[in-house]
Amino acid sequence: MGENAISGNLKNLTIDTRDSETLVVCFGEMLIDFVPTVGGVSLAEAPAFKKAPGGAPANVAVGVSRLGGSSAFIGKVGDDEFGRMLADILRLNNVDNSGMRFDHNARTALAFVTLRADGEREFLFFRHPSADMLLLESELDKNLIKKAKIFHYGSISLIEEPCRSTQLAAMKIAKASGSLLSYDPNLRLPLWPSEDAARKEIMSIWNLADVIKISEDEITFLTGGDDPYDDDVVLQKLFHPSLKLLVVSEGPNGCRYYTQEFKGRVGGVKVKPVDTTGAGDAFVSGLLNSLASDLTILKVLTYSPSDLTLLKDEKKLREALLFANACGAITVTERGAIPAMPSMDAVQNLLSSSSAPRS
Repeated sequence: MGENAISGNLKNLTIDTRDSETLVVCFGEMLIDFVPTVGGVSLAEAPAFKKAPGGAPANVAVGVSRLGGSSAFIGKVGDDEFGRMLADILRLNNVDNSGMRFDHNARTALAFVTLRADGEREFLFFRHPSADMLLLESELDKNLIKKAKIFHYGSISLIEEPCRSTQLAAMKIAKASGSLLSYDPNLRLPLWPSEDAARKEIMSIWNLADVIKISEDEITFLTGGDDPYDDDVVLQKLFHPSLKLLVVSEGPNGCRYYTQEFKGRVGGVKVKPVDTTGAGDAFVSGLLNSLASDLTILKVLTYSPSDLTLLKDEKKLREALLFANACGAITVTERGAIPAMPSMDAVQNLLSSSSAPRS
């Protein structure tokens, strides 16, 4: 492959964004997850592994597209077989991959994921460094970022330079272009040099987000051990003045929500878990797809995040969160992240069944 193709786009692997008026652009890492073919074993005990594409921001991009939305992914992979495979997987899932870059000096990131008997995960990462850590600001597709109505990101890109500065630059471009900023910290402590470094960097961009999704464990970590179920803890320590929506995911138990005007809880959708990999990302994709649909209803080119009806109408927000809960529930019934992202029909079928709670 030529130098221009490595540093730029792979033209034969790109697609056009389907609807730039509701485009969700996801920034960050894309990698290969290796998941044991049997559950409840350590990595050493696993007889074999199933290769699955993953990486939280890429999972969300695919999740939005699977639901019929418009999405794009910005990030860097290695100029290797895995990197090209990942770019092709995005294309096959109707995700605009024109913002991907390819590095011939670093490999695509790998993660081995153990599945405990309860379906929860443990991670072993290979990033020394991986290509996603080396994305440069000069390699950003700024025009694609400017088209985003929702710009979604995590915290893993904040761990090392140059990707940290690149993420900050991308967020600044998106904010200036009127994008709704969506943040899922997606804490992976083994990747950080220390707990203090993780806490500091995750919180360094906290006040810039319009929408934040966080888990119970992340609340405990970020607050230094406070009760994650205490509304006062969430509101006083994590709900910043310009935040429009904070969602706390509670796995099979559903989620809690906090806005400028109201707060509450939406129950989960019961399924038999096989692998929780990607469940939170499926939840986020369901929520962002609903927010993007809300923008379509507004039918405006210039808007404020506070214009979103989901942020003003609690009934509609609860419906959107029940939908997001169902997206996460379906994902845990299969192994891997991207392979398990649900379609709109699958979510609607689950919600119409008796297993779905009333919103």
